[in-house]
Amino acid sequence: MLERPISKAGWTCVAFGDVVRLSKARVADPEAAGIEHVVGLEHIEPGDLRIRRWGDVADGTTFATLFKPGQVLFGKRRAYQRKVAVADFEGVCSGDIYVLEPANDRLMPELLPFLCQTDAFFDHAVGTSAGSLSPRTNWTSLASFEFLLPPIQEQARLVDALNASANSIDRLYGLCEQASILLDALILETIEIRGFSMSQGYKGRFSAEKGERIYNARSGNGEPVAGDDGNTLFFKVADFNRNADHRKLENAEVRFSASRNPGIRVFKPGTVVFPKRGASIFLNKIGILARPAALDPNLMALEPHPECVSAEYLMWFFKGIGLWRFADTTSVPQLNHKHLNPVPVPVPSLEEQKEICGRISLLADAVADAAARLEKARYAHAKIREGVFAEIEVSE
Repeated sequence: MLERPISKAGWTCVAFGDVVRLSKARVADPEAAGIEHVVGLEHIEPGDLRIRRWGDVADGTTFATLFKPGQVLFGKRRAYQRKVAVADFEGVCSGDIYVLEPANDRLMPELLPFLCQTDAFFDHAVGTSAGSLSPRTNWTSLASFEFLLPPIQEQARLVDALNASANSIDRLYGLCEQASILLDALILETIEIRGFSMSQGYKGRFSAEKGERIYNARSGNGEPVAGDDGNTLFFKVADFNRNADHRKLENAEVRFSASRNPGIRVFKPGTVVFPKRGASIFLNKIGILARPAALDPNLMALEPHPECVSAEYLMWFFKGIGLWRFADTTSVPQLNHKHLNPVPVPVPSLEEQKEICGRISLLADAVADAAARLEKARYAHAKIREGVFAEIEVSE
């Protein structure tokens, strides 16, 4: 933490492009060059400076932008997603990712990622993006961003404070990951789904029913006209990140009035929801609505038949199996009714379901607690970071 207040005396107004350069290093044949990892936008998590997932070059890639350890990766497409990371390995990345590094010794390399995470920098990137469906900013626009640069000695002090905060986040992230691994193992054990496959069905001790007999699979049917006075959520894939406990999805960026949007399908609390299209399927984010909500068309809903199955049991079953196990992955990953209706779901009695969910929920509570601590740490880190760069001014 900072031991004394930040004084801006001696700080110099500079343009981003004066102290940062865009790396244009390319590699025509990554595999022949001995490069193993490939990074796309889907591998960078908003708010997390670590790259924790990647693809394998050996599986094939058209990416040729080279990055090296210590360089900063910034997602130029849909900059509002706030994707920034620091590489700790060599690899190639998508052309929708800028590879950034200090242009000279005026800026410490360790301070650059924190600068790129600031609200002011993202506001500038979003404000200078062009394109309706997939807006992108460009290097010329980013280079014009102006901010106050501390003297190098002050940068070192600020880096120490920010790194200490970031390291706390990293440790909590690791705790969350380990707790989630334990949770997945418990789900597999209690529902007895280790040997499950779509081709051979369910082999555990419970009787199984086809999904279409115990739930209705439906998807979102459009985007409502938003209104701050509305009491109905419009839930999107990104809104999973607004809810620390996915058993109770009650927060979304957008709200609307259901009465003023009669053509929009609204789902009741107790509906199981998850992504139905794209790479988000592989993140295995599944939750239960705690409030009435319409769904983005990229989301699927399962409305359980309460006389047969509980929403929480359905959530744990699909989470334990993994959504990608049912998806069509020949081109763009897809989950539709034809994939979900024939799924053989083990259906113990409602009493047994309650007991199973109770056991799982004890560990899930610990996972949710760790996630809440992680969010608090991220919030504290953001306060420190924004305090450091409080005097940033965005150029027009």
